[in-house]
Amino acid sequence: MTLLETLPPVPGSTQWPLWSTTARIVVADAGELDRARLIVDEHTRAVERACSRFTDSEVTRLPDDGRPVRVSALLGNLVTEALRAAERTGGDVDPTLGRPLSALGYDRDFTLVPRVAGRLTGPPPEPVPGWRRIRVEPDGPDAAWLTVPPGVLLDLGATAKAWCADRCAADVAGICGTGVLVALGGDVATAGRSAGGGWDVLVQDGPDAPGTTVRIADGDAVATSSTTSRRWTRGRQVLHHVLDPRRGTPADPVWDTVTVAARTCVEANTLSTAAIVRGLEAVPWLRELGVPARLVSRSGRIVTAGSWPA
Repeated sequence: MTLLETLPPVPGSTQWPLWSTTARIVVADAGELDRARLIVDEHTRAVERACSRFTDSEVTRLPDDGRPVRVSALLGNLVTEALRAAERTGGDVDPTLGRPLSALGYDRDFTLVPRVAGRLTGPPPEPVPGWRRIRVEPDGPDAAWLTVPPGVLLDLGATAKAWCADRCAADVAGICGTGVLVALGGDVATAGRSAGGGWDVLVQDGPDAPGTTVRIADGDAVATSSTTSRRWTRGRQVLHHVLDPRRGTPADPVWDTVTVAARTCVEANTLSTAAIVRGLEAVPWLRELGVPARLVSRSGRIVTAGSWPA
């Protein structure tokens, strides 16, 4: 799997299993760790209730007939972030791929997905190019109206996790008055002032691979997308969870991992996910954007962009 987390052990830190990955908090003031954990737990539970594909969430209860539905303001915000990511990447990061993912076997929490199973019983459904037809309209401070095209199951996993990391970090810093790093798997957000003028983050391309440590400034974020961390096999097909929206099948595994640094975790995750989908075209694209990035090919070749290491 891909690990992106602060180097252990450090004072004022804790970690626990979450969403088939590991959640981790590091606070500059160790005395605020318990309160920080409560804040992160509250946010992660709320996001799960809003948009998990694997539980009785608002997303799984949406009607399949295309009519507008009143939903929580949180789900409205999460869908809005997903649509911004789709617009930002020309549709490379697409929130409408829930059904193709389910058809490929990723239809439950990844810890429960059989890593090896029989052949696919049929081709996955054609991806529905529906993200431009999704509508979100605020309805006061606590609700929104959401319209999803018929046949579309939302999958907000990438942007929702990154958004949650950003929100957790901001609220811990604001409420607890301490610098904080929040890592939800490969999505890392920071806020407030650290004890040492930045945060050391270990970027590792697998549990047995050598890692590289980078320092990110207070308030910055990093995210890693991977074709190796969530991988399973159907028949002779090796599959992973980052789909090419144009085909509804896993993106060509040109890159094992792509790590991007940005001002927000949502931005970093949006660009790293799109880079996986774009393959070789990701390198000139990221360099044109000028963002710090690290791409690792299947052969282990490392390519960088921008001012990496951040």
